[in-house]
Order: sequence, then C-alpha cells, then structure tokens
Amino acid sequence: MKRFLLILLCATLLPILPALSAGNKKEERVDGYLEWRRGGIIVADGQRILTETSTKFKGAGDATDPSRVPLGYELKVKGVRLPDGVILASEMEAKPNSTALFEKEVLVLTNDMEKRWVKAGHVLEELSPGKSQDLGKLYRDGVSVDRVRRVTARLVPPYLKSSGFRVYIIENKDWNAFACANGMIAVHSALLSDMNDDEMAIVLGHELVHATHEHTRREFKRGMFMELMMLGITAGVEVALDDSKKKTKAAVEILSTLGLMAWKNGYGRDLEDQADRVGLRYAYEARYDVRIAPRLWRRFAEKYGDGNKVVNFFFGDHSLSKARAANLEREIAPNYSSQP
Repeated sequence: MKRFLLILLCATLLPILPALSAGNKKEERVDGYLEWRRGGIIVADGQRILTETSTKFKGAGDATDPSRVPLGYELKVKGVRLPDGVILASEMEAKPNSTALFEKEVLVLTNDMEKRWVKAGHVLEELSPGKSQDLGKLYRDGVSVDRVRRVTARLVPPYLKSSGFRVYIIENKDWNAFACANGMIAVHSALLSDMNDDEMAIVLGHELVHATHEHTRREFKRGMFMELMMLGITAGVEVALDDSKKKTKAAVEILSTLGLMAWKNGYGRDLEDQADRVGLRYAYEARYDVRIAPRLWRRFAEKYGDGNKVVNFFFGDHSLSKARAANLEREIAPNYSSQP
C-alpha cells in the first residue's frame, strides 16, 4: 500500500484548530452528531444549541421532538448565535446515523493496514511495489500507551465506547498523531514526550473527530465522485456503485489517483474545521484546559515554521500560525472562557 493510503485513511494532526467567529447575528448552520446534553442545552458540531417553542423540528426514528433526540443522531440546525455563544435554533432536523456509501470499504482498508503494521511491529508504507518506507517502530503497550489510553477514554463522547479505540505509539521524532476510521489511534513518541495531558487532549480531540465523524469516508466519497466526473461518468453513480463488490472494485481502481489528491490537499477545509471545533469540545467536556490551545499552536509554528514541509504535510499552503491562533482565540472567547 502506497504512502498516500495513510493520508487517505487516517487523519494527521496538522493544522489544528481554526475557529468560528462568535457573537454575530448572521444565520449559523450546524451539521454534526448530537453528543451531549446539558440541561436544556444540547451539543452538536462542537456548538451549544438551544431550542424554543417556535423552533421548526423534523425528526426520524426515535427523534420525536428536540428534547428526545438520542445521542449519536445526525443533527442539522439553523439559527443565530447569542452573545454567550449559544446558537438559538430556528430549524432543527434529526435522524439516526446510518451506514453510508464507502463506509464499509474504508473500514476494510484500515483494518487491513492495521493488521499489517501490528504484524511487522513497524509502520510501513509502500512507496512502490516491493519498496517501502519505515516510519517507526510500533508499540502496543507500555507506560506511554497507557497514558494515551487514559486521555482518550476521557475524550470519547458518551454515545461511544472507549474500548472501540486502539492506541499505538510510533517511535518517530516528529510531532504528529492520527486516528483511523476503524478506531486505530497512533501518536508519535516525540509529540507525547513534549506535551502535557492538556495539550495531548487538544491534539487527540482533533484526531478523534476525524474517526467519530467519519471524515475518511466523506473525503473518500467526495474524491471518488470527482474522479468519476473527470472520467465523464456523471449520471447514476450512486446506483452504479450500490452493489458492494462494485464499490470495492471501483475504490481499488481509483485509489491511486485519490491518494495523489490527498497527498496534495489532505482533508477538505470544511472537515478540518469541524475537527477543530468538535475536538475542542471533546477536550473541554473531559475537563482539560482548552484555553491553552492558541499557545499550543504557536509552539508548532515556532518548531516548524509556516513553510516547513512537516507543517504543510497534507494541507498545502493554508495559513498555519498567527492567523490560526487568532481564530482559535475568537472561538474560545464566547464558548470556553471558563472551565466546566
């Protein structure tokens, strides 16, 4: 499996935590999973949401009204942000989270990758047939693994089980981490040794979102459809790929081209933004100090600089330092100015 497979199937750390502007009265949209209830407030897409009697509601499954939407349901909201950062919903739609296009195929690919790494005891990426690169020794137990497990267990939202995530440490000098669609979480040893638990929670929260919100499958689907459109196959694509075998075959055939796209662009900006927002909420709800997040990002900028290949590894030329830290501070101000 070529180097791009890691990029396509798993989320890397960088860049971290751009944020929403708070306090304006323009229409806000939320599209995520309902993950917490705090009295009359619900939390989805990292945002606190309040409903009122005039809120237009459409529900499916067990979501019979806004107060009865089960945790883990898909939620779409329109509303305005109040001065305290809460979004007052004018419209809300809720439905069960169901298996979507390419979700099973992505899980098969990530499971296969994890098995090969565990068997080898190293993270190996194939650069070409018969040629691979060793990114570091893989550790499955030990003090460092236990530490990451403890932090991860606190971060996982209540509708999921922490036992569904498996932790590994990669012996590597770069500050990095990633989470895969199948629940595999890997942290570079250098990042672990240089970060305290609050900092690790912010990093791991960001990465967990890529797994919990199925970003790999979403990006895979988007890239797959772009490739099919480039080939002139624009009509009836979902129908044509409805059969599982056809989907798997199509995935394998187009994987190499998608990998090149992922290498250049990484996840789309919208998915990275969501990982930033929701990951910050994960750390906050776990009672880690998220107010340090801007300072943490500045540490990355100081270590690598804006133009460094490691910083820009998957994300092209996006702004990565002062602007991102400033955006993060604007996100924290109305939502996380004090700890729970």
